[in-house]
Amino acid sequence: MTEPLEGLDVLRVFCGPDGRHGNELGVVRDGARVPGRGERQEIAGKLGFSETVFVDDPERGVIDIYTPTLRLPFAGHPCVGTSWLLDVPELVTPAGVVQARQDGEFSWIAARAEWAPERTLRPYGSPAEVDALAVPPQGEWVYAWAWEDEAAGRVRARGFPGRDDGIREDEATGAAALLLCAELGRALNITQGRGSQILAAPGPGGLIEVGGRVRLDGR
Repeated sequence: MTEPLEGLDVLRVFCGPDGRHGNELGVVRDGARVPGRGERQEIAGKLGFSETVFVDDPERGVIDIYTPTLRLPFAGHPCVGTSWLLDVPELVTPAGVVQARQDGEFSWIAARAEWAPERTLRPYGSPAEVDALAVPPQGEWVYAWAWEDEAAGRVRARGFPGRDDGIREDEATGAAALLLCAELGRALNITQGRGSQILAAPGPGGLIEVGGRVRLDGR
């Protein structure tokens, strides 16, 4: 649940083709108003999004990313959403400089797999098996996936953070899509959660591109 916060934009990142679903993201445009890490962590916990971004320099794209319980050097859906909101060619994260571009209805970032937080990529035999999964016990971050159409690169996935922060299942996870793309070495069209869509493809120089639709939350 969110509390009123001046300068907060709420986005949905990796929306489906119909514009629905996507993972909520909070972006505090004026991060200078919340300079301390402790205060930022407290705000992220109160907001309760899977990630909240504090923008420290909107022109250079310097950002700081938090889950409800920890700070992340890099995360996928926060970078895709924030680059769309700020309309910048790159983002500066603690992990490295993330390239960004807009291509029609899709917003893209390019990053390195080693920047992504650790995820357990767990394959299953069919989308039905993934759909039938119960939320696993707390522990490792599990990205459950199965081929919907291997020849076409279509994947069904669900993300389970395994943390005690109220996020039992992640609706759309760019970092996990990046890792899966790096492991499989091919372009992917991923349907995650209730109907979010994530695109991922190997890029030049060892980079992985991750893209999707971004919308302002109309709540």
